[in-house]
Amino acid sequence: MPAMLKVPVTADDHIQGNEDAPITLLEYGDYQCPACGYAYPIIKRIQKHFGENLRFVFRNFPLTEIHPLAEIAAETAEFASDYNRFWEMHDLIYENQPRLSRITLIELTNHLQLPTAELEDALQKGKYQDKIKKDFIAGVRSGVNGTPTFYINGIHHNGPFEYEDLISAIEQSIAI
Repeated sequence: MPAMLKVPVTADDHIQGNEDAPITLLEYGDYQCPACGYAYPIIKRIQKHFGENLRFVFRNFPLTEIHPLAEIAAETAEFASDYNRFWEMHDLIYENQPRLSRITLIELTNHLQLPTAELEDALQKGKYQDKIKKDFIAGVRSGVNGTPTFYINGIHHNGPFEYEDLISAIEQSIAI
């Protein structure tokens, strides 16, 4: 029996695409994880392939013991979300992953013309840590133990995440 998503998608999640799409692809990701960085353009291609038939959901799962910048990157994305710029920041962080640093995150915030002083204050106060922890705990409850972890319509995708593999898994899930 495949693992199931234990915490359903809600309006509190970061959702991209048609809300009523027949396919929901959910990723538990870590902004510093090389495999998540590898998966990022694959997900973009999958979104393009399925168009309005797919909604993509991203939840934070920073593996801070091996990726010390994952938490601050997630906090920066959550900060951008307060300005309705989550997806822009999400994309910029992955596109700049090889040079990820606190300075890079400030530069990206500046690039999006968001107030960097407010970001610094939010980071210092841990303003977004509860949201990130909530995502993380939801992932643990669903059996996530690494990143990226994908769920297709609530069912854990326990296979490769190459483009062709995910396309096939998604097509199989909607044929059921």
